[in-house]
Amino acid sequence: MKRLAILGSTGSIGQSTLSIVEQFPDRYSVAALAAGRNVDEALAQAARWHPQLVSMATEELADQLASRLRQAGISGTEVVHGTAGTVACSTLPQADFVVSAIVGVAGLEATHAAILAGKPVGLANKECMVAAGEILTAAARERNVPILPIDSEHNAVHQCMRVGAHHEVKTIWLTASGGPFRQTPLEQFAGITPEQALKHPTWVMGRRITIDSATLLNKGLEVIEACRLFDVPPSQVRVTVHPQSTVHSLVEYVDGSILAQISVTDMRLPILYALAYPERPASSLTFDLAALRHLDFEEPDFQRFPCLRLAFEAAEKGGAHCIALNAADEVAVEAFLGRRIPFSGIPDTIERVLAATPEAHPATISEVLEEDRRARERAAQLVL
Repeated sequence: MKRLAILGSTGSIGQSTLSIVEQFPDRYSVAALAAGRNVDEALAQAARWHPQLVSMATEELADQLASRLRQAGISGTEVVHGTAGTVACSTLPQADFVVSAIVGVAGLEATHAAILAGKPVGLANKECMVAAGEILTAAARERNVPILPIDSEHNAVHQCMRVGAHHEVKTIWLTASGGPFRQTPLEQFAGITPEQALKHPTWVMGRRITIDSATLLNKGLEVIEACRLFDVPPSQVRVTVHPQSTVHSLVEYVDGSILAQISVTDMRLPILYALAYPERPASSLTFDLAALRHLDFEEPDFQRFPCLRLAFEAAEKGGAHCIALNAADEVAVEAFLGRRIPFSGIPDTIERVLAATPEAHPATISEVLEEDRRARERAAQLVL
């Protein structure tokens, strides 16, 4: 029985993870949940799974949950809050595996703490790897702790790389759907609305990641994450636009062989892969081969999607530039959703923040968070 600490339990990845627990009750149980701000969902999850620990975003929300647990007659669950509470969840001695699915750098300290505590991590939070991948992977290597990617693209790469040696890998190919504006004329981009950008053609995701998919910044963050997870330079990572989203990623080997991972577009599959690794339990997540009758691949348009170009440039510099890329994007996306800047203002804001960011390579998590804070301040001044 593998006992899980799920960071971001009320989000889509967290809920999908809990559905896997429900499907495999003989394999997995819930030890801790970091539930953020959703008290109603946290209460329902605590009642269903009886975790030892639940963390809420603030002390006020934690008090509300604790009171409602008492009213419901639910005992045995301790309620904590804030970053310290999330760290307590990720380092709980009774937890055997940590699912890191808190959006943004909010989950960074807890993810780092889990690795330092020797916990295997299923990583669905690409921002952690983008901002502090050098620190996280070094800590994982020192403690022989696996970081197993849950993002569908990196999970696919992980699967493809199981059949060859690292030095035999020529290129990692990350697939991108192209988002809702793959064929939109460039002159119409200035008028793109938040409602249009939130209509992803393939995946159902949170608001920020959906906008990032529309700008292809999300794919740029995945390029940086791939460099850190698989220890390759940016020159060995390429992006191909694949509108069908059937092939989740490919790995090209030096002998000319290309391996592709194909599966249903359901996040439960990469979650199950990470939880069960190195096993492959039988599941109902089958794929209809008839869907392979038509597959398109094309080069990304860097003029249409400048965020992808900016991500490759940040990946080459590393350190503070990767932190600034992620931080500036988060601020710019919120400004776009709030109708304070146009769609084209997202890459403009990121580029200006990157231009003002000095080269630096933070050595600690606190230094990473300080760089993140400075980048957010620069971005906030630009979107006023």
